[in-house]
Amino acid sequence: MTAIGTGSTVAVVGTGTMGQGIAQVALVAGHRVRLYDAASGRAGRAAEAIGQRLDRLVEKGRITSQERDAARGRLSPAASLAELADASLVIEAILEQITAKQELFVALEEVVAADCLLATNTSSLSVTAVAGPLRHPGRLVGLHFFNPAPLLPLVEVISGFATDETAATTAYETAAAWGKTPVRCTDTPGFIVNRIARPFYAEALRAYEEQAADPATLDALLRDGSGFKMGPFELTDLIGQDVNEAVTHSVWQSFFQDPKFTPSLAQRRLVEAGLHGRKSGRGWFDHREGAKRPEPQTVPPRPAPEAVALHGELPRPAAVLAELIEEAGIKITREPAPGESAGFLRLPGGARLALTDGTPATSARQGDCIRFDLSLDYRAATRIALAAPQPASEADLAEAAGLFQALGKQVSVIQDVPGMLVARTVAMIVDFAVDAAARRVATPGDIDTAMRLGVNYPGGPLEWAERLGARWVWDLLDAMHRHHAGARYAPSWALGCRADLQERVV
Repeated sequence: MTAIGTGSTVAVVGTGTMGQGIAQVALVAGHRVRLYDAASGRAGRAAEAIGQRLDRLVEKGRITSQERDAARGRLSPAASLAELADASLVIEAILEQITAKQELFVALEEVVAADCLLATNTSSLSVTAVAGPLRHPGRLVGLHFFNPAPLLPLVEVISGFATDETAATTAYETAAAWGKTPVRCTDTPGFIVNRIARPFYAEALRAYEEQAADPATLDALLRDGSGFKMGPFELTDLIGQDVNEAVTHSVWQSFFQDPKFTPSLAQRRLVEAGLHGRKSGRGWFDHREGAKRPEPQTVPPRPAPEAVALHGELPRPAAVLAELIEEAGIKITREPAPGESAGFLRLPGGARLALTDGTPATSARQGDCIRFDLSLDYRAATRIALAAPQPASEADLAEAAGLFQALGKQVSVIQDVPGMLVARTVAMIVDFAVDAAARRVATPGDIDTAMRLGVNYPGGPLEWAERLGARWVWDLLDAMHRHHAGARYAPSWALGCRADLQERVV
């Protein structure tokens, strides 16, 4: 089955920001679009708002005035569901309540033709459950657009337990015909993006609760240290703390309170206080007029060491640092690593400097060692975190900071927590992605595409698994698992299998 033709009518139920955005996408693609909202007058106001957006597209040169006028002629508000009878596709974008969605689709079944495709834009509810009360659940599919729908390319096409393959294929082809990048996935809590992205928020919140650093510093480390477009605290302020926390809670409940998805108490308190982020004026940061954004904690300039000793080889994710040190004019002498320990740098004062491996800097088993955090791109990174053992020598810490400053990096010192921040966050995202691929939630290619386009990640998590090494990720999570109660950091069996396979290939 092919995409729904442009001669067909598309109906959108729900005229909030998302509903208007979806309607605009279908309209610009050439369809007749009917808008319906249960609240009197809202559909008409939404049609006017979409018309104003079309005006702005003309001003920006993205469509012609003739195309705008034609699109306006194809757009009409509907006063009742009965006016959607000729629709070939109805997309629901109402409130995230399972009962409300079920009642809507049951009512739509009485109105639309038998071959009309029904779609829900839910971001966190079960597509299977939404379709449950229908006489013909096979024609209902998930079409999860990302906000703002006219700008963001990703659309998750979700097949519920009863969804017909032809319905899913038609939805996929239609989204592609609208200029979107669709990905297919099964009906799992959070689908692709909201499932795999949970650690990006959760680990930063957990590090904050562990007093590793303040929100501004944690944001800077993920943003400036590894290329994420926004830090988790500023991003949840933009999304809305209430919205982000609700999705986290929904996914956690849907996975039967799996500890890997446990919500944050700190975020819950923020929501309870009404500090929802930008829309309320305050969240993790103060967004009121005239408020000054706090700066990340940054070590003042320190002198660079003239030479360091490299014992063994640095772990695969940090191997490029040896090149960067030499390029900065700092001499490297090479020594064997003692015993079976991972490679590390010896500073002039005698301290060891090593990539975090999931153990704390203060470790009786591994020996005290200043830890530096992971970066997904050490060349491009502009900030690196250090964690010092207790008690720490200020002179040793100054040498470590001076070394990274000589490489052009700003340095933030955080408290000694296992896995630091970037490493634990990336490792958990990789594990979630590998697990999702193994469970056939989506294909590996669709998973990486979804995370790049849906949340602007600087790469795909399965690509990271190859580049960093699945064994390094597994070892880091296993070490964190031994330092924390519960199963939050227990690496998945799928990650272990991937690590074994990579080693056999090598």
